Amino acid sequence: MSPQPDIAVGKPQSRVDGRLKVTGRAKFAADHGSDDGVDGIVHAVLVESSIGRGRITGIDTEAARDLPGVLAVYDHTNAPRLPYRENPFPDSIHPEGERLHALQDDRVWFFGQPVAAVVATTLETARHAARLVRVEYDTQEPEFDLSSADTREAETYERGDADAALESADIQLESTFRLARNHHNPMETHSIIARWKGGNLTVWDKTQWVNDSRNELAAVFGISKDAVRCFSPFVGGAFGSGGRTWVHSVIAALAARELDRPVKLVLTRRQQFFTTGFRPAYEYKARLGSDRRGRVTSLIHEIRGESARYEFHTEDAATPARVLYDTPNVRSSYHLVPLDIGGPTWMRGPGWGTGTCVIECMMDELAHRLRIDPVELRLRNVPEDDPETGLPYSTLRLRECLTTGAREFGWHRRNATPRARRDGDWLVGMGMATGIYATERMFAQAHARLNADGSAVIQSATSDIGPGTYTSMSQVGADTLGLDIRAVDFRLGDTNMPPAPVQAVAWTMTSVGAAVKAACDHIRDQAVAMAVGDERSPLHGVPAADVVVRRGRLQVRDNPGRSETYEQLLRRNNRSHLEHVGTFSPPDEPEYSMYNHAAIFAEVGVDAQLNRIRLRRMVGVFDAGKIVNPRLADSQAIGGMIGGLGQALMEHTVTDPRDGRLVNANFADYLIPVNADVPDIRGIYVDSVDTRVGPLGVKGLGEIVIVGVAPAIANAVFNATGRRVHELPITPESLIQ
Repeated sequence: MSPQPDIAVGKPQSRVDGRLKVTGRAKFAADHGSDDGVDGIVHAVLVESSIGRGRITGIDTEAARDLPGVLAVYDHTNAPRLPYRENPFPDSIHPEGERLHALQDDRVWFFGQPVAAVVATTLETARHAARLVRVEYDTQEPEFDLSSADTREAETYERGDADAALESADIQLESTFRLARNHHNPMETHSIIARWKGGNLTVWDKTQWVNDSRNELAAVFGISKDAVRCFSPFVGGAFGSGGRTWVHSVIAALAARELDRPVKLVLTRRQQFFTTGFRPAYEYKARLGSDRRGRVTSLIHEIRGESARYEFHTEDAATPARVLYDTPNVRSSYHLVPLDIGGPTWMRGPGWGTGTCVIECMMDELAHRLRIDPVELRLRNVPEDDPETGLPYSTLRLRECLTTGAREFGWHRRNATPRARRDGDWLVGMGMATGIYATERMFAQAHARLNADGSAVIQSATSDIGPGTYTSMSQVGADTLGLDIRAVDFRLGDTNMPPAPVQAVAWTMTSVGAAVKAACDHIRDQAVAMAVGDERSPLHGVPAADVVVRRGRLQVRDNPGRSETYEQLLRRNNRSHLEHVGTFSPPDEPEYSMYNHAAIFAEVGVDAQLNRIRLRRMVGVFDAGKIVNPRLADSQAIGGMIGGLGQALMEHTVTDPRDGRLVNANFADYLIPVNADVPDIRGIYVDSVDTRVGPLGVKGLGEIVIVGVAPAIANAVFNATGRRVHELPITPESLIQ
């Protein structure tokens, strides 16, 4: 069939759901109610542990139960036992170990763990009653030190002889980096409404993955996944925290079943810090060897990452050392340190954002030692083929990212001598770093229906946590079917729709977008075949390859006057609609190595007296394949780079070593970038359509935009001050000589 022209794709379309959001009509998880058939909602509030490790020896709920309006108080002494089957569903991803159980025993694993739940007719009553619950503990000494000897091997890797290569290298560098814990803090806190009817469970959940919410709840309650339905049409940000189902969702569903009432549970901002994961803290010991021309010959990384004791979250923290540069000798070890904390989870750029930070700071140190421009040093180490697998790249635009970024940023104006440039009281420095993230694809399906009136409805059980999925999928559907984007209604966030992967790892556009295109391609081809075979059609007898569709009108490519609309065709053939389920399934054994790359350039000012650090400007250049919507891409790029700014200069939690309490579990003390912290930030996208990844030519953008930002800022701080800091975030205190 004839290829369709891009009319909506590639254009800066406004968000199709934007009006709903700015007018307050978009319903997030906690907003559902009687209008959605959920009547009689009652409210649950959690009671959290006040110790970091131990067992519950007594719990007094009498005062809470006696409060008017309180319906129940659940704890490990009266909560029903749950089957907690091992999750049998292949489309679920969970850490090794055992997930945290909901009110099933007296064990306390971490400070802030839910140990009871109060359910009342009003939220105010439930909150008051929760404060009346008294819990007694047998306390054990908690442990929070990453240097603990008790470790669990997560991964080892070796190619070549890294130790021998390091010993013989002309230049040898060694540093230990400490990267702080970060918390997601999306605008919408986690919340859920749970309702049971006749053994079937329906939830309205804040999640990046409705299928996981369904699968996990089915496994925990020992029921068929067909007995669970999850809705999540709008998500107020997640950054990875909604990538799995947390214990509060189980507690809400448990209470709803016991009371036979719909139960709403909304976490407070403080509770989010303890119960919905975080980017784990890391300690990296890194060694690098190179020749005098700057060719890196050896990389050795020894990594320790924090973990809960009950489950073991791992991520690609060691992978960047293997694949970013053409290094023949690499050795890495990655160990988890089980501590008395809640389970870490994925956070934007998981693993890659932290591992790349270490490499890129050391590359900057190497460039300074050799007096080689940092951009030139990286250009000398760009691989031709994947250094880990030997596979050719589907596309590799790292060189373009580096050279484009240097030109657009004005890198030639950088003074390589630290502390050489001033602006009044401010020391000014420039830094840059490379970013990398794996391009991955997953199985996905989408159902498309073309109606006789020329409108289309497309559905997939994906999410929209902020990248603009409603809009980008509408663009793909519109161009594939040849419709105006206003004629396409894309729907998501319902487990009754065809399956889709978690909205993370930049999977959505590559995988769900490909499934949408497959469904719409089939329908358009079906309509074209119907038209050219219909003696009553103006297109009868025309080769199908010569027919295109524009604005709902099938026409001969070189003779637009010979045409008819979808509506005319379908009604004449007594068809109310055409429909198809499109599938995208990547090959088991890829023929190419697939990565996103980036180059980040930053300028900072550091107050010479007070050591205050201010980002002055930043440019990020990204290889993300075809850009479906430049406006949405800019939103992603700017948001990701702001997240990297927080990682570099602000974000970290402070743990009280006595009990594991996070002393800054609030927006007053956990600092994140605000408008006053954010200067001119610009995203640039290199021309990189990659049809080896998938039919849309996209490679994904959501993760790569944060990778490389923190080290670029750290390297700029060094250029401004001459002070090399090996801890994130970089604070004024860390710059004191």
